[in-house]
Amino acid sequence: MPLPPRRWLDDPRRGGLAALALILAMLPLVLSNRFHFDVAIHVGLAAIAVIGLNLLIGYAGQISLGHAGFFGLGAYGSAVLSGTHGWPPLLALLASALAVATLAFLVGRPILRLRGHYLAMATLGMGLLIFMVITNERAITGGPDGMSVPGLSLFGYALGSRDKGAWYALVAVLLLVAVWLALNLIDSPVGRALRALHASEVAATVGGVDVAQHKLIVFVVSAVYASVAGSLSAHYGGFITPDAVGFLHSIELVTMVVLGGMASTYGAIVGAAVLVALPQFLTAFHDYEPVLLGAILIACMIFLRRGLLPGVLDLVRARRP
Repeated sequence: MPLPPRRWLDDPRRGGLAALALILAMLPLVLSNRFHFDVAIHVGLAAIAVIGLNLLIGYAGQISLGHAGFFGLGAYGSAVLSGTHGWPPLLALLASALAVATLAFLVGRPILRLRGHYLAMATLGMGLLIFMVITNERAITGGPDGMSVPGLSLFGYALGSRDKGAWYALVAVLLLVAVWLALNLIDSPVGRALRALHASEVAATVGGVDVAQHKLIVFVVSAVYASVAGSLSAHYGGFITPDAVGFLHSIELVTMVVLGGMASTYGAIVGAAVLVALPQFLTAFHDYEPVLLGAILIACMIFLRRGLLPGVLDLVRARRP
């Protein structure tokens, strides 16, 4: 039976996705210059990585403080394969995602046996190890100086970093695909199992959920999301440095998840948009920019404890007659 109009709009996989597609289609009308397009593209790339991380943290309840390692491996994988070995950029992106998925599978099996702060420390160590390898392998990655990355080409069409409109369209389409895949995973038996183990691993085990297997599945999926976002960021920027793999970048990704709203796919996009775009528009305050940014984040966490999007939606529902 078809859903009534109001319930259709409330359904994340129909109304939510349609609303997001409409916003992405209308946004170029208000982006007045190349700088605004550049910010929008970086927001989209960050949102793709955060959507995957939100599946791991928000739905499965597994913390990761080294997710920038997968982001950086995707970026450097595309850079090395396409720049050094002459692979087609699209093939390099896919090969990097496959390699990252394999690494996440191998690393995730022992790491995900841990819980709580032990898991946080293990993922932190994994991220630092990836950072050290990339920084020290000068012959392959360029070391601390970084390396240049060829532009992305799709089906014979080259996308240069100056081609903002084409890049925006590509990132917007991939963001919609990322959201659609995440929503389908959440509504599948795997997604229900993830929510069960988030609530209680013991209860989920008693209920017949293979906790270890589902943890590993979501860990690999989130790593692939980060790898694809990293590869696209490298091809878009044309240059990559070890900062993309650093601990601070991992903390930024986790902050985007918490700020936008844990266990909220659209909240992950809001968190990425705020944390990427807001510092750009606070530069007018010069030395007070970090203070203002910190004050805004603290205020959001105090008054909207569930995150920006879930908190605002709760306020709207509370005011409905």
